[in-house]
This record gives sequence, structure tokens and C-alpha cells, in this order.
Amino acid sequence: MAVNKSHLLTDLSLLCIAFVWALNFSVVKASLAEIDPYIFNSLRFILASSFIWIVLIRKKEWFSVDKKDWLPLVALGLLGNFLYQWLFIAGIDLTLAANAAVMLGTIPIWVAIFAHFLSIELLNKLKGTGVVFAFIGVTFIVVYGENPISFGSDTFLGDITIVTAAVVFAIFTIISKSYLTRYTPLQYSAIMTTVGAVSLTLLAIPFASPTDWNDVSAIAYGGVFFSGLLAIGVAFLVWNNGIQKVGAVRTATYQNLVPVLGLLFGILLLGESLQTLQYLGSAIVIAGILMTRYGRF
Repeated sequence: MAVNKSHLLTDLSLLCIAFVWALNFSVVKASLAEIDPYIFNSLRFILASSFIWIVLIRKKEWFSVDKKDWLPLVALGLLGNFLYQWLFIAGIDLTLAANAAVMLGTIPIWVAIFAHFLSIELLNKLKGTGVVFAFIGVTFIVVYGENPISFGSDTFLGDITIVTAAVVFAIFTIISKSYLTRYTPLQYSAIMTTVGAVSLTLLAIPFASPTDWNDVSAIAYGGVFFSGLLAIGVAFLVWNNGIQKVGAVRTATYQNLVPVLGLLFGILLLGESLQTLQYLGSAIVIAGILMTRYGRF
């Protein structure tokens, strides 16, 4: 069987982005210790949007947005780049990077669930079991943390926030498929990141806390550039290209690596540690993700 070189390059690029996203949890967590979350989110999206528009202009991919698409695209941009990113930053600021990596790794689970109910791809018994496993694992992570579970616990609120972010991004991924038949990944990414940059900057103005930039380390500044240019700018292009070339479900598959690598980076780089049952829960979540993606009967 001949190898589809275009699909192979797409798969390799998605693999690289999985590593970037996994490392991003630790990078963001470290940067938020020095930079206000709202300002951090605004800065990284301004960088990401600027990068994508520069690429678009250099490639001369001029385009116009159909009048009937304006409102849906703005709404979709607010969903995937305002609501999701706000939930992501708020969640990771309240919980461990390792927890956040595993929780956000449930995106393929949510994609599979929504794809089932929308009759895009029906769940079979093994995939359905994978969904159950994922929910059991998430419960273990949330309930068996070091601090007693309560609605006032930062870790609990952070975990729930990250799970909500995963649901939002799954919906965003599925809806994006239809617009990527009319706009190229680069054009679509330019629209989405622009909506994100504008809305997140407006959010930062009234809610951000003062940041003493003289006290911000080079590492924290580097975190802004890493997260903005790589984890959003380059990643957006690769992710949307993947949805267009190999489909939403296959693209979401590469999220399988993110919880595993993100968990390891959180432990190795930030010195985080989970409780025994949380490690067990993480293993159950990852097993559920794999069953949901590769189940055949």
C-alpha cells in the first residue's frame, strides 16, 4: 500500500505539536507565578495572531469572509479562543500542571461522545467502555487529591474548570470541520486567533492585576513566547490543517500523548507529585482514551 506523503507529514506535525502542548502545561504554570493570568493570556494571543497574519500575508492567502459566516465565525472564535482559553488559564492557575494535562487529555473522549450523538461516528462497546474508564479516572484525580475535596478547594475548582475547557474545545473541534471546507487552515486560524486576541485583551483590561515587569524573569517572558508562538500560533496552523487533511477524530487522537507527557513534565520540571490514587486515575484516563480511539468492536 502506497504511503500518502501528505498525510504522513500531517501526522508528524501533529506529533510535534503534541510534545509542544504537553510541555506547555509546565511552561504556563511556571509563568503564571510571575505574570497575571489575564495579561499572560492576552499577550500570548497577540503574539499568536500577529504570527499567523504575518505568515498569511507572506503566502498571499488573501481572502474575504462571506457575510453569512461573520456572526458564526465570531461566535466560534469566542467559544474556542475566548471561553476555552479563559477556562484553560484559570484552571491551570488553580490546579497542578500534571492534573491539567490529564484532564485536558480527555478531549478525544468528548469528541467521540459528540460525534456519536451527532451520528458522525457511532460508539461501539469498546469505545463506550473507554468513555466510562475516562470518567472513572477523572473522578479519581478530582476526589483523591492531597487536600480534602470541597467546592472551595483551589485544586478541585481547577480540575473542574479544566474538564469544562476540554468539553468546550471538543465542540470547537467538531464545528470547525465545516468551516475548513470554505477557508484554508491559515485563513481560519487568522480569524480565530484575532477574535481571541481582541476578546482576551478586552477581558484583561478590567480584571488584570498590576504586574511589576522589572521583577518578571527571562524564563517567564520565554513562557509567553513559547506559549504564544508555538503552543498557539504554530499549533493552530498544524491543528486546523490536521482537521482538514485527516479529519477531526484522527487529529484529536494526537491528544493521547499530551496527558502522558504533560504528567511527566509536571513531575520532572515542576517537582509536582500526585497521590497514589491520582496516579491510578491518570492511568485509567489514558487507558480510556486509547480504547475510545482504537476500539474496533
